[in-house]
Amino acid sequence: MLQSMTGFGRLEFNLSDYVCSLEIRSLNGKQFELNSKLPSILKLYEIAIRNQLQQHLMRGSVDISIYLKQHGTSKPVSVNLELARYYHEAMNQIADELNLEKKDMLATLMRMPEIVSTINDTLDESLWKILSEKIDEACQLLNHHRTEEGVMLERHILSNIKTIERLCLEVNPFETGRLERLKEKLNNSLNDLLHSNAVDKNRLEQELIYYIERFDITEEKNRLLHHCDYFYKLLEEDTAMKGKKLGFLLQEIGREINTMGSKANDVDIQKIVVMMKDELEQAKEQLLNAL
Repeated sequence: MLQSMTGFGRLEFNLSDYVCSLEIRSLNGKQFELNSKLPSILKLYEIAIRNQLQQHLMRGSVDISIYLKQHGTSKPVSVNLELARYYHEAMNQIADELNLEKKDMLATLMRMPEIVSTINDTLDESLWKILSEKIDEACQLLNHHRTEEGVMLERHILSNIKTIERLCLEVNPFETGRLERLKEKLNNSLNDLLHSNAVDKNRLEQELIYYIERFDITEEKNRLLHHCDYFYKLLEEDTAMKGKKLGFLLQEIGREINTMGSKANDVDIQKIVVMMKDELEQAKEQLLNAL
């Protein structure tokens, strides 16, 4: 089954003192490309987040946004009381020894280094584990959307390939008339050679080979039908990422259709070739969004 590269996953949840909003979007892309909007507290985990997303999503243009909002009036600061006591004792000792006033000691303490500091600007490891699990969950939601859209993609592409297969078989009724015209041209060429003063056997052989190779489309039809059959088998494979392989196969189908068109030299067959090309272009356009 095909899987689309387009999807969306969004979660909101509590993370200790934070309310977390997590959003992941993906669109089609040739490789895995990530655009992330993360708070500074998660910068340490940026590579881990990238690896995690690539493992789940594999290919496509991916956007992830994580927003953290603190509950209530809590402040991201810490107070080192032990160090404050040490400074306080030292300041009292200095004041006693030098007969200094002990006014505004609190203000002085607050200016001392490392008494009051911001919390380390990195998410705690235990909270990162929870967030990582939520990223997994959001990726699962996104992949669910990808699978749903992949069903529609596969339906459209299968219709295109089946139509190409049917049109290829519709060439057969026109082959009889085309071959009769080919025989007539060949007979005329042979008569011209036979009525000439001397028959060049090598030239005669070359003429025969030329007409056979120039107008015979049997191999092209057989290869085209074989490619269509292989396309169905690839779709049935139990692998998610097969868009590129199917794309290469569509190129091969296109080559056979083009060769049939150039060799057929028949108006009715040319019309069928044009219809096959139209179906092929539709399939290619749909496949651009397949994983």
